[in-house]
Amino acid sequence: MRTAGVISVAIVAALFAAGQARLDAQPAVDPSLRIGASDLGGVVTGANGPEAGVWVIAETTDLPTKFAKIVVTDDRGRYVLPELPKASYSVWVRGYGLVDSPKVRTAPGKILNLTAVPARNAAAAADYYPAIYWYSMLRVPDKSEFPGTGPDGNGINPALASQEQWLDIVKTNGCNGCHSLGTRAMRTIPKELGAFTSSTEAWQRRIQSGQALTQMTTSLGRMGAPRALKLFADWTDRIAAGELPTSKPMRPQGVERNVVLTLWDWAGAKDYLHDEVSTDKRNPRLHANGPIFGATEESTDLFPVLDPVKHKVTQVRMLVRDPATPSSKQNPMLPSPFWGDERIWDSQTSMHNPMLDEKGRVWFTSRVGPAANPDFCKRGSEHPSAKLTPVESSNRHLSVYEPKTGKITLIRTCFPTHHLVFAEDANNTLWTSAGGPQSGVIGWLNRKMFDETGDEVRSQGWTALILDTNGNGKRDEDYVEPNQPVDPAKDKRIVAAFYGIGVNPNDGTIWGTVLGFPGYVIRLDPGSNPPATALAEVFEPPLPGYGPRGMDIDRRGVVWTPLSSGHMASFDRKKCRGPLNGPTATGKQCPEGWTLYPFPGPQLANVSETGSAEASYYTWVDQFDTFGLGRDVPMATGNLNESLLALVNGTFVNLRVPYPLGFYTKWMDGRIDDPGAGWKGKGLWATVSTRAPFHMEGGKGTTSKVVKFQLRPDPLAR
Repeated sequence: MRTAGVISVAIVAALFAAGQARLDAQPAVDPSLRIGASDLGGVVTGANGPEAGVWVIAETTDLPTKFAKIVVTDDRGRYVLPELPKASYSVWVRGYGLVDSPKVRTAPGKILNLTAVPARNAAAAADYYPAIYWYSMLRVPDKSEFPGTGPDGNGINPALASQEQWLDIVKTNGCNGCHSLGTRAMRTIPKELGAFTSSTEAWQRRIQSGQALTQMTTSLGRMGAPRALKLFADWTDRIAAGELPTSKPMRPQGVERNVVLTLWDWAGAKDYLHDEVSTDKRNPRLHANGPIFGATEESTDLFPVLDPVKHKVTQVRMLVRDPATPSSKQNPMLPSPFWGDERIWDSQTSMHNPMLDEKGRVWFTSRVGPAANPDFCKRGSEHPSAKLTPVESSNRHLSVYEPKTGKITLIRTCFPTHHLVFAEDANNTLWTSAGGPQSGVIGWLNRKMFDETGDEVRSQGWTALILDTNGNGKRDEDYVEPNQPVDPAKDKRIVAAFYGIGVNPNDGTIWGTVLGFPGYVIRLDPGSNPPATALAEVFEPPLPGYGPRGMDIDRRGVVWTPLSSGHMASFDRKKCRGPLNGPTATGKQCPEGWTLYPFPGPQLANVSETGSAEASYYTWVDQFDTFGLGRDVPMATGNLNESLLALVNGTFVNLRVPYPLGFYTKWMDGRIDDPGAGWKGKGLWATVSTRAPFHMEGGKGTTSKVVKFQLRPDPLAR
């Protein structure tokens, strides 16, 4: 990364020499700093004394894969880096208001006092701010400009009736859904892109770079390309002219200073990760100290496996059943400023989301063959689900990998898959979401039956989403179709599909989010014969909330989801006062069930509602206190805060990853390795999930990381 806060070579040399002199002098040790043979500790001081709430980073390349550990100083500037593997480390200080201190080479078992380096100006300091502070500078069209008047008017898509609809696209459900737009790589225009007559022209070319061309140009078109290009050009022009964010981040406070971060490289420079998994979501004590598995989506068919004990990474190739399965290598593209005309993605399987079961097997949503479904899925089939709801195509299916044997089993599903979750039932039912809302079905695999028979046809099922519009408490064979008006005497089918998915542990109902504006959460009660008896309820978030994405559910049955509006939302069905079925129960029937919590960070320019510029991708609930903040704590991916955002008693704890700049994840999970070991025996696991790891600090060559989050009782615990 090119850092604006670079200081002169002479100053660096002087500070380095001063640091070495202090080491040679063996400074007095604070008795509170208890350092073992595998620890590092000391005090960070600056021009005005101890530096509280800054990060101390130790990194090594001596292990089988690149490794780093990060802690935060306490209110007296003290730090302890615990349990470092034996190696030689580079250690330095990073913090708001500072630039990076000179790196000191050292080994564990020592007291290492460090000197912080103040930023010489506001621009140098801002270079270390999370992406949200830069992205919030984007000027949003005023509310009075909606509905849009098209390319011959104000350049905004006429289909957008409100500012909120435009924001839904420029945030979570469009522009920031695959990577962050606030990083240095995105808030500047690289010279390698080419020469242009204007920044608007440069942005038009920029969004056509690489193999995500179709997605990027589609999102821009949904907003109205003429106006969106001008706004992004204005944003980068103002930054190039020296404009800085109007607000500043706070240094870590309170419990945020107790966090220990551990990072491992685990992918190639051309690969990107979507998700990771460390344990069975239903029982996080399973697979203690075991490997972490990743899903590489469109980038490659090789998925990484990290052994966090030996710090070793291996890869496994996922298979397809049909060699004619299309690959992302065929995606249309123009050359990128990072990789030129090289097609860096090549994946037939499109592995999206992994889950571990109780036997240690890894289940993926992955592509098995081309989209056209086999006959048993279609009209005329005798399959119980196909008789009621035939499905012509599915773009992603299921696979399972057995680490002990290396065996891979492919399962062709009629329904499309995206995310997946195991139910806590006798059949270990594997429920899947479809991703985009257009599929109109939700599917599942009876895992018990599949394990016993290997019969993928009999073991799978799916259902349409039917509302109990006539209010008789059951699903009727006769219902109106989505394009038909509500008939109070009949049920109604809706075209929707789950994106995020969760199972209520109390009653076995299935919950999911539906993308779009304003979006929904849906409750599905499977009934005794799901293809024929499943009934759905839809609940729309009330303004100022809109745009749900990935969701989870707590042990009480409360649903948690991030919103494009810049909120985390909870929905508690038990709070609903009105009828949940009948002709009026089409989404707006329970505003009282919703609670909105504004995410931390600044709001986008020209937006007056609560919320922030945060474009959170997913919320996961720590049902079993695998981290240390308590049971049922919801945690959102802070994709622009470059963090995880834990909501504790109505207040967010911001678990920032300060290095490398640009942390962006799409999911997390928690594992308890040793319930008797206190904080050392548990932690959260996440991966860097940006589709463009080369946008992070370090640029081209930077790889995805596994990040482990642990919470000590205090900043000096070891």
